[in-house]
Amino acid sequence: MIPLAETLRPDSLETFCSQSHLLNESHPLKQAINNKQLHSMILWGPSGVGKTTLARIMCAQAEGYFVQLSAVLDGVKELRTVVENAKKYQNIGKATVLFVDEIHRFSKSQQDAFLPHVESGLITLIGATTENPSFELNRALLSRVSVYVLEALDEPGLMQILQRSLEHLDLVLDQASKEKIVVSSGGDARRLINMVEKIDQAKLSQLDEQSIAQFLQDKVASFDKGGDVFYQQLSAFHKSVRGSSPDGALYWMARMLVSGCDSKTIARRLLAIASEDIGNADPRALEITLNAWNIYERLGDKEGNRAIAQAAVYCAIAPKSNALYKAFNQAMSEAKQTGDLPVPKHLCNAPTSLMDDLGYGEGYRYAHDEIDGISHGQTYFPETLGEQQYYVPTERGLEIKIKEKLKKIRDQL
Repeated sequence: MIPLAETLRPDSLETFCSQSHLLNESHPLKQAINNKQLHSMILWGPSGVGKTTLARIMCAQAEGYFVQLSAVLDGVKELRTVVENAKKYQNIGKATVLFVDEIHRFSKSQQDAFLPHVESGLITLIGATTENPSFELNRALLSRVSVYVLEALDEPGLMQILQRSLEHLDLVLDQASKEKIVVSSGGDARRLINMVEKIDQAKLSQLDEQSIAQFLQDKVASFDKGGDVFYQQLSAFHKSVRGSSPDGALYWMARMLVSGCDSKTIARRLLAIASEDIGNADPRALEITLNAWNIYERLGDKEGNRAIAQAAVYCAIAPKSNALYKAFNQAMSEAKQTGDLPVPKHLCNAPTSLMDDLGYGEGYRYAHDEIDGISHGQTYFPETLGEQQYYVPTERGLEIKIKEKLKKIRDQL
């Protein structure tokens, strides 16, 4: 039995009710389709927004040989067959358009197999991916294709698809039920059609808002722990904490947990935040976050997640400073550029008599022997580099006190 989503798949741009930002007459993609001169491209977007459908429509309108591969099922062997056939079609003046679904599932070394044929024009490559091409495709391939971003379907588009599905199945739903299905779809047309198909197959005794809501209650939120949606939600969580929004932090944490994210992933990100965005403005943030992780390990999800949530709120309301983050990055950059400079002799140890004779450690002043525990005037950098100042404390949290003390120390150097 053919799935309803496949039965209702649009076969022309006129029935393709989404991605108007790509298909207006002034856009290069629409012009390429109109002129039947397709170029190699990547269609990037979430599931169910029409990547495969749009690719099929474009290929149907282009004159030539069309072939489809799936990165889930096919590999380099199948690509070689496509290339051999493409050469035959080229000899009779026909171009080859190759559509690769889930192209991100090809390893980056496998992706190299496309390069010479895309570059020579033997094949026009159309790849579809739900993952960020910047991460999942190699640079060489990206430099030879255009990337088009497909967006999640908006409510009017989803409602139009829903109405087509209902008419095809001869189902009648009230407006509230329709809105419930549209919201539950998460912008995914395939998911929406599958919902309608399952409602039809369930033969519900009543088709009203309450029965539909009950039927859809186990809907899984849009989340892929290894994909781009995951990184975007984790990014939203991080930026909420950084921006001192405990409510935003709790919301995105809850979104990730509801969708199946490992709590330890959130705990790890909080530890990074405590160092990167809070730093010495409140050093307790590191300890509290690490304690929350330990509590999770001891108590499990229910109580453990509350501890992580507590740490997330603490980090969100803590004073913020990226002074340490910036200072360390600057020191790393300097170290890479001056890696050959010798350690000053007064900072070296002299474990052998020869090294002692050569002056290793000579002139070093032991800080604990100084009156205030600080060796004022002693240098700690290679001579040719001179004393540097990377760490600049802010006027927030504990760094206010640190800044005052550091100023006194540096003023006496």
